[in-house]
Amino acid sequence: MTDHLPTPDRPMEAVLLVDVANVMGSRPDGWWRDRRSAATRLLTALDPLIGIDVVDPDGQRRRIARVVAVVEGAARGAAPAGSHSVEVIAAPRDGDSTIATQAAQLIGSVAVAAVLVVTADRGLRARLPDAVTIAGPQWLNRLIGR
Repeated sequence: MTDHLPTPDRPMEAVLLVDVANVMGSRPDGWWRDRRSAATRLLTALDPLIGIDVVDPDGQRRRIARVVAVVEGAARGAAPAGSHSVEVIAAPRDGDSTIATQAAQLIGSVAVAAVLVVTADRGLRARLPDAVTIAGPQWLNRLIGR
């Protein structure tokens, strides 16, 4: 049995794939004045999620094994303070295309049991593989106390 498969006392592992711009924009906290700093704060808040058990929007227990965050535009260059366990991808163009590509690659990986994408973007949601679970920014904001 591989490490990412569930057992009665351990939920299925998941990769959390975060649309940083969409999550930042879900709270009017002044993020628009300094997008890189706002993204850095969000990335730093995501780091403690690695290894915790959560209930996804479909009601399934998941253990967050990895956090992959996609930044774009003025937020490029943002990095989490501290341990840097969050994997940050700077989108070369638009973040939606990068997220859709990453989701498809992760779903196709034998090392990944589940992919949980955080975004409210309807256009992006329509481009994601059927196998991903989608959560809105408020689900993530509650997890990180934002």
